[in-house]
Amino acid sequence: MDVDTRLLRYFRAVAEEGTLTKAATRLYLSQPALTKQIRQLEDQLGATLFERSKSGMALTGPGAALAESIDAVLDAWDRAERAVRTAESEASKVLRIGFLASAANEKTQPIIAAFRERRPDWRVELRQASWGAPAAALASGEVEAAFMRVPFPNQEDFHLLELLTEPRCVAMAANHALTQEQTFAFAALLDEPFIAAPAATGAFRDHWIGAEARGGHPVKIGAITEQPDDWLTAIANGDGIALAPESAARYYARPDIAYRPVTGVAASTVALAWPRTGRPTAALTDFITAATRTADR
Repeated sequence: MDVDTRLLRYFRAVAEEGTLTKAATRLYLSQPALTKQIRQLEDQLGATLFERSKSGMALTGPGAALAESIDAVLDAWDRAERAVRTAESEASKVLRIGFLASAANEKTQPIIAAFRERRPDWRVELRQASWGAPAAALASGEVEAAFMRVPFPNQEDFHLLELLTEPRCVAMAANHALTQEQTFAFAALLDEPFIAAPAATGAFRDHWIGAEARGGHPVKIGAITEQPDDWLTAIANGDGIALAPESAARYYARPDIAYRPVTGVAASTVALAWPRTGRPTAALTDFITAATRTADR
């Protein structure tokens, strides 16, 4: 019998979290979708893995037996998958790096250029991540490292090399009444609807709705978006305002969107992230070195 490793990962998340709600949030899935996947695994194995109750999901005897071996099974598969990806990367001479939005701003090209000085026959392939699952490709090994805005989900699982820090600003429709002001205190924006990332992204979403500066004041969500183009469209349409890195005014300049400085919120930091598990490949080590050189300038 063949079992999809995704189902095993879903099982492990539910076993570790103890509830479908927490596991679904961790996995960026809806609760009904996760319930369906768990039932599919139970059907394939011919055993009930969890006792379901209002208090959560408790392992049955068969579930506990699977839980005892799940780490070894998935770790072995992860090692095999990484080995294949490393061999493919070496053969094709392509280093895959993830990024969010504008990546490392103006540092992106110098980092790639510095990497090419070390490996002139290699190419860096940049793959954009969605705000709905900013670290998914990094966690799965689809990319070896990624330019990330911190904080992000499961950040503690990765090494972080800080590359730059910049103030945040506020983005709004160009015809918004607030554009008459040239700068804002964040406290003056608390009752405005905000464009937000999906709730499952946790600390990432909280950072971009200014949760840490709200003093418990609830946020009003005007729209939820996962990609820059959708985010820009929602702002331009007047669905809400949004916190953004100061550089957004350069990278996402549009006649229908206005950017204004804002005080009372912490700066935004861009970091290069790579997994704590395993040893970086030789190519990734060279990329980290290139990024370190650029970060120091």
